Amino acid sequence: MELLTTRAELRAWRNKVHGSVGFVPTMGALHEGHLALARQSLKDNPWTVVSIFVNPRQFGPNEDYERYPRTLESDVRLLESLGVSVVFAPPVEEMYSPEDEVVLSLTRLSRLWCGGYRLGHFDGVALVLTKLFHLVAPTTAYFGEKDFQQVRLVEKLVEELFFPIRIVRVPTVREPDGLAMSSRNAYLSPRGRAQAVALYKTLEYIQTLVPQYMLTEDLLREGRQYLETRFPEVKLEYLAIVDEYSLERIEHLRQSAAPRILIAAYVEGVRLIDNMPLRVPEEEEAV
Repeated sequence: MELLTTRAELRAWRNKVHGSVGFVPTMGALHEGHLALARQSLKDNPWTVVSIFVNPRQFGPNEDYERYPRTLESDVRLLESLGVSVVFAPPVEEMYSPEDEVVLSLTRLSRLWCGGYRLGHFDGVALVLTKLFHLVAPTTAYFGEKDFQQVRLVEKLVEELFFPIRIVRVPTVREPDGLAMSSRNAYLSPRGRAQAVALYKTLEYIQTLVPQYMLTEDLLREGRQYLETRFPEVKLEYLAIVDEYSLERIEHLRQSAAPRILIAAYVEGVRLIDNMPLRVPEEEEAV
């Protein structure tokens, strides 16, 4: 495995390899969710590149850029043990310059849900991914479904900027109690960790109410009440049922061929997100 830190090194490596290249972009502090992406890429491709870059452009002024966990040495050891071809871990100055003038501005999808609370976040994600896609020139890129809004934005980015890249979604990897794996889970105390499972439990609870309730307003009301009653220390930011493709709200589950629940909440001041596709029975089953 090679550890590369400059654009020139990465381009030189890319120019000498042939065959499909899988790409897993990360911000490091790797956990089993990231490793699932790498394993899928290793299964699909003779070459796999994993980037580790804490991207300053996707953090707001009051967010956790400075304290975001950075564990490069242990991350590299993990990826080497899997058989990854290249780890690309550039310093900030290799990706951005004070003289940079190009920004990417996304519209509707980036302003919904997380985008409405983290202004500019998805613009920063789109910019760094555009740079990385040009540098790595992957055949396929792998993204976890935990950040589902990000997955949809990446799919639109690739489609609209004509990148010749296939995007593969990999299901959310969870702890035994259902908590979605996240680098930010490391911020939680044992008490907070016990409360954090609230996001998954709320999603699961809403699923149990289908098909008893088919109006999303009813499902969301019951879900909020469940969260407030069972997990009073968890501060809900949003809970929504949307169409998986447009990410727009739906009023009735049969409005969408693929309804999905999205949730964001704070536990001990740590912002966590999760989501789940809603299984809706066929109309014959519901009778």
